[in-house]
Amino acid sequence: MARTETLHVRLEPNLRASVEDTLHNLGLSASEAVNIFFHQILLHGGLPFPVQAPRLRAETLAALKESDAIASGQIAAKTYHSAEELIREAKAEVYAED
Repeated sequence: MARTETLHVRLEPNLRASVEDTLHNLGLSASEAVNIFFHQILLHGGLPFPVQAPRLRAETLAALKESDAIASGQIAAKTYHSAEELIREAKAEVYAED
């Protein structure tokens, strides 16, 4: 067997557990997955996937900006007296868009 070395990595506990669950379902250990990843880096001459900031649609960016404004108190959050009122308004908005 080839000589091996140990690599220590700091991870958030929830991230580690979630990834290890996924790997277990694939029949892989974390060590095997890291080995596969490192081999792919060698084969690709870099990371085997693009590393870039996500491109959000203008509608999504506007919603995020609005939620930040609501959270900071710059604009008031809309309130409803009942779930039915919220559903009625949401349906009206959907049908108005059609």
